[in-house]
Amino acid sequence: MASQDLGKNNDVCDCYCPSGDNDYLKEKVLEVSGLSEIFKVLGDETRTKILYLLAHKKLCVCDIASILDMSLPAVSHHLRLMKALRLVKYYREGKMVYYSLDDHHILNLIREAQEHFAEDR
Repeated sequence: MASQDLGKNNDVCDCYCPSGDNDYLKEKVLEVSGLSEIFKVLGDETRTKILYLLAHKKLCVCDIASILDMSLPAVSHHLRLMKALRLVKYYREGKMVYYSLDDHHILNLIREAQEHFAEDR
């Protein structure tokens, strides 16, 4: 990098744009506030695997732990986080607790990501 470039931010334009579109866009960006929490959950490989498994079949913590070769507390921790974000739901059948996806939206996100990942491969 040349010494004259030090301290310069090349990502900032030199002009002032008094466009009314910027106010509109400031309001539009609020529509995605909070979405990063869902992507943080999906950013963890284990949680993505759990969600993918639950898209195929309702499972108890023991089943998930066995399939993923994990401890029960570790699986429970992940499920608790996903339940708080309404990505999974649970119900009881006697003494057993089964988990499933809360709705199909999360599976759609996973499938879109799979398609994107598979492109150009």
